[in-house]
Amino acid sequence: MADNTACDLFSHRPYWAKRLLPVAILPRSRSEMERYGWDACDVIIVTGDAYVDLPSFGMALIGRLLEAQGFRVGIIDQPDWQSAEPFTVLGAPTLFFGVTAGNMDSMVNRYTADGRMRSDDAYTPGGEGGKRPDRSVVVYSQRCREAYKGVPIVIGGIEASLRRLAHYDYWSDTVRRSILLDARADILLYGNAERAVVELAHRLARGEPIAEIRDLRGTAFLLKPCESLPQWQELNATVAGVEPHLAPGQNSKGARQNQVVRLPAYEQLRGDKLLYAHASRHFHLETNPGNARPLVQRHGERDLWVNPPPIPLSSAELDRLYELPYSRKPHPDYHASSLPAYEMIRFSINIMRGCFGGCTFCSITEHEGRIIQSRSQASVLREIATIRDESPDFHGHISDLGGPTANMYQLRCQDAAIEAACRRLSCVYPEICPHMGTDHQPLIDLYRSARQLPGIKRIFIASGLRYDLALRTPEYIKELVTHHVGGYLKVAPEHTEPAALGAMMKPAIAIYDEFQRQFDRYSRAAGKEQYLIPYFISAHPGSRDADMVNLALWLKQRKLRLDQVQNFLPTPMALATTMYHTGLSPLRRVTADGAAISVARGGRQRRAHKALLRYHDPANWPIIRQLLQEIGRADLIGSGDKALVPAEKYPLKRAASAHNSVVKKSRKTARYAPRKRD
Repeated sequence: MADNTACDLFSHRPYWAKRLLPVAILPRSRSEMERYGWDACDVIIVTGDAYVDLPSFGMALIGRLLEAQGFRVGIIDQPDWQSAEPFTVLGAPTLFFGVTAGNMDSMVNRYTADGRMRSDDAYTPGGEGGKRPDRSVVVYSQRCREAYKGVPIVIGGIEASLRRLAHYDYWSDTVRRSILLDARADILLYGNAERAVVELAHRLARGEPIAEIRDLRGTAFLLKPCESLPQWQELNATVAGVEPHLAPGQNSKGARQNQVVRLPAYEQLRGDKLLYAHASRHFHLETNPGNARPLVQRHGERDLWVNPPPIPLSSAELDRLYELPYSRKPHPDYHASSLPAYEMIRFSINIMRGCFGGCTFCSITEHEGRIIQSRSQASVLREIATIRDESPDFHGHISDLGGPTANMYQLRCQDAAIEAACRRLSCVYPEICPHMGTDHQPLIDLYRSARQLPGIKRIFIASGLRYDLALRTPEYIKELVTHHVGGYLKVAPEHTEPAALGAMMKPAIAIYDEFQRQFDRYSRAAGKEQYLIPYFISAHPGSRDADMVNLALWLKQRKLRLDQVQNFLPTPMALATTMYHTGLSPLRRVTADGAAISVARGGRQRRAHKALLRYHDPANWPIIRQLLQEIGRADLIGSGDKALVPAEKYPLKRAASAHNSVVKKSRKTARYAPRKRD
């Protein structure tokens, strides 16, 4: 149903409304529409985030892209979902409603890993919590349907992407069906959906029924009951241990035309963890745009069809997308209300998207994919100049030049044929692939050119860094440490123990140690006192009690005292989530006699793992003592350098109360502060 070709994103003939565009800011009220001379919107985007007209916010990026195609786009942001009336504020769109939860999954946005509701929301004016519902895409879609029954509903964004197939849901501890069925939407756009949304809008504008649009990459939809597809050869992936990606007559260098992989049905996955792990593995083996085949999965009497991922954007397309006429401000209706997410990134710039690290706990693979899409240096420099010239409160500091991973800019497989055929889950694990380009010189050149712009005093790098890649170009580490670190640099070793790191697909801790040595050496050479801030995850699958104790000892030996820590949060469709749900690893062929993986599942064990990362906090000592005694490590209780916690005994109830108080204060983004060396 989907092919491997892609026309230029901006090659379509503009829609007739082009003469009414562009507008200063996309309207969120009828009065604004009337001021622009509009009688209707062609597309209305419904979002769980407040509207900020900046390309880092999904509703703005998609809205401005559709505007550039000639469509009139309106925004309904954070509507009251208790009735359908707020969804009628702009009238009925002529083409479709586009529904998204926003930049974050609504369940991750609203709840901590411990299941507690968050009191704040960085994407809401004033940081106020409670302005979006649980499972926002489902709720918003249903309200749109109530408001205007005949209008097509298109769902997208990260929440829809991560739920496009049957998936384990941590918050209900169940396997849920595809979000398409619960939302009752017409089509789902997953990943970076620019190509799909543009093509969809133009075809709907030409009068093509949405039910007949089935050939777009990066889309999922439901087939009619009992609809047959005789032209497609089904590869059966419904039996655990069978690897249809290397089926008879199929080599590893690509996918045959008209092959579709049938995954186990939703009803099968609900009660069969072995089959769930098997299905998860085969989903991830079909994520390379160069060789991925469609997936089909039965839900009741209907089949869910998922087309292959979208073709990545070229640098020229990405440049133009990020240089559309954004106002770079929140909507004026918010007046002086602070928007924490906007304040954090208003002077930062996305230079690329995607990540080929493949970390099993991360959702980037399922959403943005592994192929890096980079902007040109000239485009990035133009955006810096725009911020400098058009932001009255800009004082010369760019807060970040980054993306999902700061130092993957312009890094790709050096052989296009190999890239198109590859089915590896990571390009850097268990070691960096010899075909992967690791030259950081383009990024070094970008940093140097950006620093030379008039009016730019300092450029910081705040995005996470892949230090195993950085070690391949020591000159990059020197450049970064000398000019772009503001005292602290965050990196993410995540753990120290081999079993846990293997389950995460992260490099050995010795590689982090080598990066630490180079970081310290270049800091001294620059005459600067600077520190690495290591990020760690507690209670990750594969991390046993003893592994967490060893991690705590590693922290103590280095006199590192973590401020706020992150317990593993299983997000839908991630490989680590599969491990958490099934106790099995999908990183290799899944069979009935495969080795089980350690999972910290119970609340007490998860709290103990989290407490070990803050071994220095007296509130955590009782639960740590109890764990140490249970695993036979009472030798770590007492005084002296070798002890992890002192021997004083606090009443367990009092300690638990103190621990809960600490947890309530933790925010959704983990921040760590090492104690300065003596």
